[in-house]
Amino acid sequence: MNGFSFFTIWLRNGRVWQKHFLASLIGNLGQPLLFLVAMGYGLGRDMAPMEGLSYLQFIAPGLVASAGMYSAALETTYGSYTRLTVQKTYEAILMTPLGVVDLVLGEIVWGASKGVLSGIIMLLALPLFGVVPSPWIVALLPMLFLSGMFFAACGLIMTALAKNYDFFNYFISLVITPLFLFSGIFFPIQSLAPPVRNLLELLPLTPIVSLARIFCYGRFTEPILWKILGSLLATGCAVWLAGYLVRRRLIQ
Repeated sequence: MNGFSFFTIWLRNGRVWQKHFLASLIGNLGQPLLFLVAMGYGLGRDMAPMEGLSYLQFIAPGLVASAGMYSAALETTYGSYTRLTVQKTYEAILMTPLGVVDLVLGEIVWGASKGVLSGIIMLLALPLFGVVPSPWIVALLPMLFLSGMFFAACGLIMTALAKNYDFFNYFISLVITPLFLFSGIFFPIQSLAPPVRNLLELLPLTPIVSLARIFCYGRFTEPILWKILGSLLATGCAVWLAGYLVRRRLIQ
């Protein structure tokens, strides 16, 4: 009731997910893996090195970060909306001693957990393409969880506002896809004009992509503290807003 029982929600979602985990993983990992093969292994052979890395090495960490983003965001949009409307799972949960805070935190932490799992699977796949991460890659896992919390909260915000499934097309097409394309995964944003570079550095996936590249190769060529603090602040705000909007939706 006070938010400390969110693990019950996490466990419930995990048990349901076990029944169709393979289809879920393929759906969330398909796009990043295809981009890794097509653009990294295929197109990358004819690309000049970027920041001292081959093109495959350059885009691989960012695709790991994007896999976490997609998994977390899709779980708390289509998945949470189904539980909210079609299955009436939220109503059933709120008939128990669990409260809205437990429900929101459980959904967000579950979405973040799926994001970390997708990131780990992508990391395990990298050596198959000749990309071997450094031992510093372990430090990336908390960052993937933090990123998962942010995007899961954003997805839950959309769920609280959605009137139907079509509403999520706005979120995927106008938010998630542009973040995937313009957060520094496929090209170095430092080489862009300062106004454009400053704008892209404000995108929430950009610091995670940068941290993924730093930890993947153990190349600490730029400060990381502000990237982490900025991500923490953005995640805190997104979680609070998700809780507020879900509570308002449930009261209506």
